[in-house]
Amino acid sequence: MDAVILGVLILLLSCFLYTKWGKMYQKRNLPPGPTPLPLVGNIFHMKRGEMVKSFLEFSQKYGPVYTLYFGSNPVIVLCGYQAVKEALVDQGEDFGGRGKLPTIDQYMKGQGVTFSNGETWRQLRRFSLSTLRNFGMGKKSIEERIQEEVGYLVSELRSYKEKPVDPHHILVQSVSNVICSIVFGNRFEFDDACFRDLLGMFAATFKDMSSSWGQLQDMLPNIMNHVPGPHLRINKHLDNLSKFIEERVKRNQETLDPDSPRDYIDCFLIKIQKEKQNPTNSFDMTNLVMTVLSLFFAGTETISTTLRHAFLILIHYPQIQAKLSEEIRRVIGENRSPNIEDRSKMPYTEAVIHEIQRFIDVIPMNVPHLVTRDTTFRGYNIPKGTDVYPILYSVHRDPEQFATPLKFNPGHFLDEDGSFKKNEAFMPFSIGKRICLGEGLARMELFLFLTSILQNFTLTSPMKFTDDDIAPKMCGFANFPIPYQLSFIPR
Repeated sequence: MDAVILGVLILLLSCFLYTKWGKMYQKRNLPPGPTPLPLVGNIFHMKRGEMVKSFLEFSQKYGPVYTLYFGSNPVIVLCGYQAVKEALVDQGEDFGGRGKLPTIDQYMKGQGVTFSNGETWRQLRRFSLSTLRNFGMGKKSIEERIQEEVGYLVSELRSYKEKPVDPHHILVQSVSNVICSIVFGNRFEFDDACFRDLLGMFAATFKDMSSSWGQLQDMLPNIMNHVPGPHLRINKHLDNLSKFIEERVKRNQETLDPDSPRDYIDCFLIKIQKEKQNPTNSFDMTNLVMTVLSLFFAGTETISTTLRHAFLILIHYPQIQAKLSEEIRRVIGENRSPNIEDRSKMPYTEAVIHEIQRFIDVIPMNVPHLVTRDTTFRGYNIPKGTDVYPILYSVHRDPEQFATPLKFNPGHFLDEDGSFKKNEAFMPFSIGKRICLGEGLARMELFLFLTSILQNFTLTSPMKFTDDDIAPKMCGFANFPIPYQLSFIPR
């Protein structure tokens, strides 16, 4: 009997403390959300391994702007086009910081163009944009470098002799060669074992970040940093990648000609020398390595994953593939390579590429943002330093912006006359001050790779796919298509 009474008292005390705990958090005038538990926050409200789905379900209950707690830290979640646009564009200065991403923050330490803040970020971004836009990366333009790499890819695909293959590795290698040409000044052969190992580390990093373990680390870093698991491999992957970049930097230093830069690394090294007397400059070896690492992440896995998903979709919808091929033959023909000027004359191709990016949501949660000063948003007080998650998946599935948000439909980007139609809710590269600095390069790559491959091949597969097979698999940081095989049939 005493044990029963004690149990009841403990239960009542727990309920009392939980209620008081909830009221304490409500006084902060943050957006609504589930009451967090001490130490662990809302971790038990999240579905294991389904972070994005959990975010969407919370928005149905608490609205488009709500608060979750990762441990004791509040995170503001934004769902739907209007909420994301109001924060990242209308109040872009307030929401323009880079938030915490614990899976890689231990290694990046707020350095490099993607993960820095304040004046360091402004200097690195301004320099990187200027270099990518104006330098043209040596004697060849960026477009010419992409076209050259596409030529190597087409030759490699022809060598398969229509044999069914998994396109994963060859696409990763080919796309990564574009950024290698820009950053290092040269490409790698497809059979280069060192290159394959390098790309394997990138893929492993993305996979571990998106795993259930990686998601737990992002929510409870103070605990998960001391718990054994695959998430602890991420730092090792990043360390190996950084060592490779450091070796390339040393090679460039030994042969650097300040009057004739060959690649992005040369430009950065020259900038380091020019700014060395400036006490407020952010150009040093650490920021060079971390920026190159960031460029690789943005320019390898995301584009190659988009192309893999694109091929899967086009196999599932042969009528769309046929219509793309017809537009390619009509505008480009068979005797020359596609160029970026063709894009404005190919509305259906442009619409399909946009719809592929909308539908697959490679980075569904965006990279976290940060509130840079105390601000008011929709009547709520959000303190400086609060992390913000603008959920891009919710924008791309907003029924007020897209007629059939859950279905693949190129008509989302076509008007009644068949002309290409922009949609402000299209933001696979994010939006606002933190929009991906490689957007122009990525758009160019997607167009030239896709049109060149469809100009030369018909895509078929011995496998049959369903609508569910082609849909993005919402898990964590990144979405990946299912494994599959296809044949490249020469035209």
